Amino acid sequence: MPEQLIAPPAPSPRAEEPRGGWRLLLPYAVQAAGIVAVFAVAGVLAGVVWEWLWTPPVGLAVHHQWIQDEGGLRANFSGTGTYVLVAVVAGFVVGAGVALLVRRSELVTLVAVLGGSLLAGWLMHRVGTALGPPDPHPLAASAKDLTEIPGKLVVSGDSTLRAFPGGALIGLTVIFLGLSRHRATRP
Repeated sequence: MPEQLIAPPAPSPRAEEPRGGWRLLLPYAVQAAGIVAVFAVAGVLAGVVWEWLWTPPVGLAVHHQWIQDEGGLRANFSGTGTYVLVAVVAGFVVGAGVALLVRRSELVTLVAVLGGSLLAGWLMHRVGTALGPPDPHPLAASAKDLTEIPGKLVVSGDSTLRAFPGGALIGLTVIFLGLSRHRATRP
C-alpha cells in the first residue's frame, strides 16, 4: 500500500515543445520590419516637409536656356541645407523614439535603424523632388526670353545617404547610452 502512494506524477498531456528555428526569430523579424516601416513613413513625411520649407531659386529663360543670377545660385544651395536640417531632426526624433519604445534587442534595433534610416533618406529625397518644380531646362527651351522659371529641388553630394542615418544614430545613441541605466531597471 505505501508503494501506491509514492507513485510518480503522470506526465502532462501537453508537454512544452522547445522553441527553435523560425519561431525563435519571428519576434526579431517583426521588430525589424516595424522599425523599418516607421522610418519609411517618417521619410515620406519628411520629404513633404522638406519641399514645403524650401524656396525655389528663380532663373530666367534667355535664348532658350535657363540662366540664374547670383541670388539664384546662392538660393540653389538652400535645397541641400533644408534637406540636411529636416533629415537630421526627423532622424533624431524617430531614432530616439524607436530606442525608447523597442525593448527586445538592441542589436536588431541598431541594424533596423540603419536600414530604415537609409530607406527614409531615399524616400525623403524621392518625395521632395517629386513634389517640387520640374527641371527648368526643358521649360526654358520653349519659353520666351526673360520668362521667370523656378529651379528644381536638388541635393548636392551624398547628403541623402548621411543626414537621415546620422540623425537617427545620434538619437539612438543618446537613448541607449544616456538612459541605459533607466532601461535596465524598467519592468
